[in-house]
Amino acid sequence: MRRKTFDGILTVVGALITVLMLGAGSMLLWGANYTNSEVHNQLASQKIYFPAKNSAEITALPAADAAAMSQYSGQLMTTGAQAEVWADNFIAVHLKGMGLTYDQASTLARANPTSAKDQALVTTVFQGTTLRSELLEAYGFSVFGQIAQIASLVAFALAALFLVLTGMGFIHWRRVAPTVEI
Repeated sequence: MRRKTFDGILTVVGALITVLMLGAGSMLLWGANYTNSEVHNQLASQKIYFPAKNSAEITALPAADAAAMSQYSGQLMTTGAQAEVWADNFIAVHLKGMGLTYDQASTLARANPTSAKDQALVTTVFQGTTLRSELLEAYGFSVFGQIAQIASLVAFALAALFLVLTGMGFIHWRRVAPTVEI
């Protein structure tokens, strides 16, 4: 095979890989921006504000949970990281303080169908568990957005590398004599 033909094939393949990486990077960046925007908008619409640092809600928490919550004192919840902290360091603490899981509270309420206290407990545990789950889902989607953003940067870096290699291949292709063999 002639060297010029081989260089031409590699140059075209490099150009195709460059275009592919630019497309992948663009789609990944779009996905990251969409995910982060949706997480932000959905959380912001709930208007959940973190309590003030020295408020009763914070000081009643165990030290580690209070420290985690305090880093966002007074802020509107808009990020997946904030949703995770609220779910794990606020709601989970209160649910644990109730002493029963949803299944346990539900079993108790079914065993005592006339007990308003047991019925209220099952409702509260259900609502807390559901809200915690939804906040952790927002956190999970924000992680997907972060991964997509990192992957987009890798794709763009690979596109830049292949663009340079394609340019070098084109220069080499133009310099090689037509009769040179591999």
